[in-house]
Amino acid sequence: MVKIITVYGNMLLTAMGRTLLLAFLGLVFACILGMIFGLLSVLKNKACNIISNIFVFVIRGVPMIVLAFFIYFGIPYLINTILGFGGGFTLSALQAGTICLALNCGAYMAEIIRAGIQSVDIGQMEAGRSLGLPYWKTMRKIILPQAIRTMIPSIINQFIITVKDTSILSVIGFPELVLAAKNVQAGTFKSFETWTIVGIMYLIVITILSYLAKMVERRVNRGVKR
Repeated sequence: MVKIITVYGNMLLTAMGRTLLLAFLGLVFACILGMIFGLLSVLKNKACNIISNIFVFVIRGVPMIVLAFFIYFGIPYLINTILGFGGGFTLSALQAGTICLALNCGAYMAEIIRAGIQSVDIGQMEAGRSLGLPYWKTMRKIILPQAIRTMIPSIINQFIITVKDTSILSVIGFPELVLAAKNVQAGTFKSFETWTIVGIMYLIVITILSYLAKMVERRVNRGVKR
């Protein structure tokens, strides 16, 4: 195990950095998608509700590994061959991985945001509207600031899940921690030691993120600003 850490330690740490980068990018775009579809789901408009429900239902119903293959292999084939645009359109593993994580995480984020908004007393919206505030201004100034307090723990928990989900993207060749570990295993033939080290690395990162999540939650609940 010491030899693996000495020889391959830098490679594994670099791979962990790529894992966190991919998870961060996926979460950023997932928050955007989640906000859009989360707001669509609470509007008093059936068409918007249906669009949001379809997005959540489809993305949550498709296994992430299938979604990754579809984006990485299927979309370029659709554009280049079926639609005949040519041009050799391709997606890098980072681009495909980010899109995959953003869509998968975005569906869950939409539900988190919907639940957060609906947790705010409906009287808050009615009070804002009675004061003459437009719907969206009431949502931005009154509803969302209160909803965010309830959403933050779930959002951070979703980030932790997303970090672990990046391991699936080794199937499309993104050089994250699991793919690096497979290369180490192939070069050393030490399966037990390799995966023990990787498991400990994930455990350390997840523990740190969980601790930070609790700190953020306490600060938000106390109304403390840094």
